[in-house]
Amino acid sequence: MAFEAARPLQATDIPIRPGHTLARPGFVARLRRGLTPLTAAALALALIVALPLIGLLLTLTQADQGSLAHLGRTILPEAAMNTLGLMALVGVGCAALGVSTAWLVTAFRFPGSQVLQWLLLLPMAMPAYIIGYAYTDALAFAGPVQSALREAFGWSKADYWFPDIHGVWGVSLMLTLVLYPYVYMLARTAFVEQSACIMEASRTLGGGMGESFRRIALPLARPAIAAGTALALMEALADFGTVQYFGINTFTTIIYRTWFGMGDRIAAAQLSVGLMVFVLALVAIEHQARGARRYGRTTRRERILGAKLLTGWRRHAALGACALPVILGFVVPVLILLRLHARGGDPFFGARFLGYAANSFILALSASVIIVAAGALLAYALRTTRSDLARGAVRFATLGYAIPGTVIAVGVLLPLGAFDNALDSAMRGAFGISTGLLLSGTLVALMFAYVVRFLAIATGGMEAGYARIGLNIDHAARTLGSTQGGVAKRVHLPMLRRSLLTAALVVFVDVMKELPATLIVRPFNFDTLAVRVYQLASDERLAQSSTAALTIVAIGIVPVLLLTRAMRQAQS
Repeated sequence: MAFEAARPLQATDIPIRPGHTLARPGFVARLRRGLTPLTAAALALALIVALPLIGLLLTLTQADQGSLAHLGRTILPEAAMNTLGLMALVGVGCAALGVSTAWLVTAFRFPGSQVLQWLLLLPMAMPAYIIGYAYTDALAFAGPVQSALREAFGWSKADYWFPDIHGVWGVSLMLTLVLYPYVYMLARTAFVEQSACIMEASRTLGGGMGESFRRIALPLARPAIAAGTALALMEALADFGTVQYFGINTFTTIIYRTWFGMGDRIAAAQLSVGLMVFVLALVAIEHQARGARRYGRTTRRERILGAKLLTGWRRHAALGACALPVILGFVVPVLILLRLHARGGDPFFGARFLGYAANSFILALSASVIIVAAGALLAYALRTTRSDLARGAVRFATLGYAIPGTVIAVGVLLPLGAFDNALDSAMRGAFGISTGLLLSGTLVALMFAYVVRFLAIATGGMEAGYARIGLNIDHAARTLGSTQGGVAKRVHLPMLRRSLLTAALVVFVDVMKELPATLIVRPFNFDTLAVRVYQLASDERLAQSSTAALTIVAIGIVPVLLLTRAMRQAQS
């Protein structure tokens, strides 16, 4: 019996009812299929958070009052050069300092190396504007350093030269001393995770420790180093208090002066868009650089890189190289602040100072609860959604951390101000009454700015926590009859307690330190510790500002200790 070869199935062989086609489902149908109630809530939240960024982009279609052209002819070129110079110096400084210290404490053993592993993170607790205030007082003509030199050598003012730190290089040095831990933390994690087998193979082939570092360890850690340097650069671009106090024109200070000094909100918003685009381009370049070259492990059976014992002058050199950033970035500024506080601390150190502290604490606590809850919702939506639109909206909404606080503040005031004006106009026309400003310049607006600025921290932390929970656990719980909400409550929540606590504490401290967004958006006569430090330092009352500065630094140590503990647990 002969059999006819099977004919491939053709589209015409499928019976189609009249009115039906084989066309791909439309966009609306695919969107509706991928959206669940949870995903829809996450999408709505992401769109609300993205409103300030969208509002900034819409200002490109409006005409300013001529301020932008005037700035372009006067101080904008100088601000651009200062910003680029600041980025170059901070980028090189943070990368060199972070990578070198991370390699020394990871690959070698010397006196104090174990303690320095976590001490090198301490400068992260020191806000850049506070270290700038401290060194300004210490290195001033009437400060302790120059006074001691004149007293010791009998010099007068004309007998010696002393460097002036109030320049781009001085601001870059201040920022480098407090931002290098971003590079150090990620680079050290990358070095610790590298296999000892690879390094031993390099040594067997005749490569020394220096050559092995240059040709093996450094390329393997390149993605982590690039990510840490990008974080440091974004923080440097976001700085306002330091550059403002040092008298350096950058984009952040120009935006602030354009809005409040010249009264041109459109020009300030358009400058903010330019800075925002520049920051996002920086993020894109960093991602592309990381994706250009990839390195992987060839086996799971690996030994962690062991530390080599240093002897002779090398151990003293390594100790000095690792201790110097801690001394200059944390110990010396704290000692300066303690001296200033003892000489004449905040005169309102009492009920009024407690009011500043209470304002900061309430804002930081409320913001951490709201932001962590929103971040958990977005992270869970990213874990479960199939909608590309929802995922894209969430990613766009979490770009706020890469954007300076000054830009966020301008972006928040635009939609809220438009809403207040529209409502006031409508109420005047309908009832003859004025509603005034219901949202602009209120705690609601300030909390909104914090959510936009720090939502990425909570979302990223929760995503990392969810990454440690396999999807098979979700499937097993759903098979046993649990709902999606029940899985999140009974399964995920207990397993995410550490991630929730860590994200909440990091957001808490970041809100405590945040200056430009708080300074611009806060209600009238509502001061926080950060605003108090800035106001007193701007009036050259550095001794009085030291009290609030020490309080902020003390609170900032908490997440540093948590990071240290997490790094130790990850390596054990």
